[in-house]
Amino acid sequence: MAIDNIRQKYQIAGQGHLFTFWPDLSDSERKALTRQLETIDVERVNRIFKKAVTSEKEAADPNHKADPIEPLPAGACESVVSDPAKEKEWRSRGLQAVASGEVGVLLMAGGQGTRLGSTAPKGCYDIGLPSHKSLFQYQAERIARLQAVAEKECNKAAGSVIIPWYVMTSGPTRRETEDYFTKNKFFGLDAKNVIFFEQGTLPCLTTEGKIVLDSPSHIAVAPDGNGGLYAATRAPLSQEDKSHSVLSDLKKRKVLYVHAYCVDNCLVKVADPVFLGYCINKQADCAAKVVPKASPSESVGVVARRGDKFSVVEYSEISQEQANMRSDNNELAFGAANIANHFYTTSYLNSVESFEEDLAFHIARKKIPFVDLETGEFVKPSKPNGMKLEMFVFDVFPYTQRFAVLEVARNEEFSPLKNAPGTGSDDPGTSRRDLLAQHRRFLEAAGARVEDGVQIEISPSLSYSGEGLELVKGKTFTKSGHVQSLEELDTLL
Repeated sequence: MAIDNIRQKYQIAGQGHLFTFWPDLSDSERKALTRQLETIDVERVNRIFKKAVTSEKEAADPNHKADPIEPLPAGACESVVSDPAKEKEWRSRGLQAVASGEVGVLLMAGGQGTRLGSTAPKGCYDIGLPSHKSLFQYQAERIARLQAVAEKECNKAAGSVIIPWYVMTSGPTRRETEDYFTKNKFFGLDAKNVIFFEQGTLPCLTTEGKIVLDSPSHIAVAPDGNGGLYAATRAPLSQEDKSHSVLSDLKKRKVLYVHAYCVDNCLVKVADPVFLGYCINKQADCAAKVVPKASPSESVGVVARRGDKFSVVEYSEISQEQANMRSDNNELAFGAANIANHFYTTSYLNSVESFEEDLAFHIARKKIPFVDLETGEFVKPSKPNGMKLEMFVFDVFPYTQRFAVLEVARNEEFSPLKNAPGTGSDDPGTSRRDLLAQHRRFLEAAGARVEDGVQIEISPSLSYSGEGLELVKGKTFTKSGHVQSLEELDTLL
């Protein structure tokens, strides 16, 4: 688009100030700014700002009648913990879908390990296991193992089952993530079945909704939240091939169901056949996997209802009385802790665009460095001077016709990595502890005995969730170590 047309579009949108320094820019700076201006849908930015501000004002208005927050209705949530027969049935149905090539996996991995003292993508982080495998490697090996399990149990030819893995990166992490996978030969997966795409960004805004320049030739931008994955699945996978997106790739592969999760959970069951089978049997469009809250005061969002719609309710929105409410079976009424682990049909993912304009982005007020439009000086503010706009992945829940919730055991499926080493909560040490404790349970459930103090790491290549370990029955393990095969287990007796 010609620069005059771009300028006119931004002036009509009330954002003409972005051309303040245009006369003084070099050719390369003009090209860089033009590229940014061309990629931004300025009318959409204005609509998002207006909707976010209006929604925030309504929520703060004491006279605004908000929908009542209520616990999940009876029957809305089922559990794997209390019904092994149903779990077996769901697993069988999910494995059939995997074996039929109907399942894809969407990984939210745009974050860096900043809190962990690392600038690398979070998925590259080593939590200190005996094997020193990263989060990315663990998840890749779980996919490979599940493919093999589906082939064996559903009588498919070796190498015929494929679970495509869609890895959502961000601007700062995409190159390093792709290089990491390439360097490690995609951890044994076929490279053509690992598809990288990028989380979107939105311009940073002043409190009046004006787009911020952080240099005379650059617009300040920030990630649009993990809920940006919906728009990202529609975006071109590369500038060279604008016709190819995650959604078009899912369609080409005839994938019907998608499992989405965050990279920082070392216990995640990638493409969990139990969860998939449960959702398929329930004919859900969208679903959430949850764990029981650890205590009434745990600072975590819960899946509940706002009026007649499913929603994630933040802990700050629930009164102390509600937090302590108990159901008839003495469980917390607001106890379904959200763990960012979701199911979608691909038709549902395709439908999100139709109601996305109705979603209100969340405002995060931040200190945003900027260029003074009058003096051209770079200013680093000491207090919040603007806003970043984010959407959360669960913001679509209220727009779902057929929603389902599955409760799973926290010690088997959820150990997030959020905090710096040594924190004592949700840190590398607790992640490592929880994973090794699970592997001990795998061996004990298979009939082995593990002596006190012995820690054995079982490669996901050997067992996805405890299966395939029958040969250890009656054996006693006396040595710690990590194993890739059943034969290696015998060295730890």
